[in-house]
Amino acid sequence: MSRAAQPESSRLHILFADDEANLQELMRSELPRLGHTVTVCPDGTTAVAALEKEPYDCLLVDLQMPGMGGIEVIERAKQMYPEIDAIVMTGRPSQETAIAALKNQAFDYLTKPSRLVDIALVLGRVAERRNLRRQLAALQHRVRRAEGDNRLVGDAPGMKRVRQLIAKVAPTDSSVMIRGETGCGKELVAQAVHDQSHRVGQAFVAINCGALPENLIESELFGHCRGAFTGADAARVGLFEVADGGTVFLDEIGELPMPIQAKLLRVLEAGEIRRIGDNQVKKVDVRIVCATHRDLEAMVEEGTFREDLMFRINTFEIRIPALRERIADLPELAHCLLRRHRQDLPASTALIDEEALAILQSHVWPGNVRELANVLEHATILCDRFPICAEHLPQHFGKRQLRKELRNSAPMSLKDLEMVAIEQALVRHDGNKPAAAKELGVALKTLYNKLNSAEDRRAAG
Repeated sequence: MSRAAQPESSRLHILFADDEANLQELMRSELPRLGHTVTVCPDGTTAVAALEKEPYDCLLVDLQMPGMGGIEVIERAKQMYPEIDAIVMTGRPSQETAIAALKNQAFDYLTKPSRLVDIALVLGRVAERRNLRRQLAALQHRVRRAEGDNRLVGDAPGMKRVRQLIAKVAPTDSSVMIRGETGCGKELVAQAVHDQSHRVGQAFVAINCGALPENLIESELFGHCRGAFTGADAARVGLFEVADGGTVFLDEIGELPMPIQAKLLRVLEAGEIRRIGDNQVKKVDVRIVCATHRDLEAMVEEGTFREDLMFRINTFEIRIPALRERIADLPELAHCLLRRHRQDLPASTALIDEEALAILQSHVWPGNVRELANVLEHATILCDRFPICAEHLPQHFGKRQLRKELRNSAPMSLKDLEMVAIEQALVRHDGNKPAAAKELGVALKTLYNKLNSAEDRRAAG
């Protein structure tokens, strides 16, 4: 297979070490024809020096060479790059040499003279093993994700529109920008885009940009070489390499520092990453899905977000409605979330009663679905047996009547609302102004000033 036809996920960066000149020339010409890149070394010492400069996917090494032998080269390589796969070649095959090679963590064993087709088959298994390792890392990265039903729930017009947009964009490779308030389910939408795409069998790697320490962001995303910085005792594969062939979901992308934004732009434009401390670029095939609750356009105006990056990530936009905008979906959402906690219960079990549902539907939900999930988890802990009742909800949900009255009351200015809060605090403390000021978090002098100001407005009115 030519290099042009070789899938990116099957290409390997190979280090070949052998003291036979004819084999050196063969590998120098034939391995690139198989779609791989190769560095050819005449002995073990040169191979170790090459390993110290850059990482390799595969080590193809002669067992017996002048000076440093193949086993020692493998040992040194494993110290620097624990995940490197080593293939041993020898002209003196025996059971003892095979056992010695495998004991020293060699992936496979070839005898000389080796046919090119046999070498190609072994390298194919190395590439498959590398891809499986990446997929495993992606699964481990997702292991803490919520279990259970992750489908998009709700038939409100806003959610129907979201599903329609996902169906349109998922089959493409276009970058997707998901916008919505915190806790409204942006990662679920990103997962749905991945699951409905041709990449569904590959990794989906979710990265919370706001949760990554600033000094480690580049290493987490793009990886690093051994010795690249203090504490880098071994090479590390970045999350973009883990996701090769799949989807990277960058949550809260507005939190990325400007230097990392430039590197991300390079990934989008050329499909290339560079590990910290590495001189070589690596090709990656990933789809980028981003999410933010921030106003990126305002950030561009402020100079804190790159305009060119915003254009690249915002090819196709999906906006998720807030929970308060689709409150009719709340009963279905509540049952879905409760089922995640109690998958052992029969399907016929009533999980929440009508009064509790009515109270939940009267809430404003500033934290959206995430807040709802936390409230239901709280209720599940308090509830000895289902269904959940009003008494199992957090205490502040008992003030439903007050919320209803406020919702139905005439519009008020901020100053009027402020006075309502002051008057309620004074009632709770039987007119004790110092106690009311302490509850409100203001100085006593400030409280007196606000009361006097209100009195003046009433007199003027």
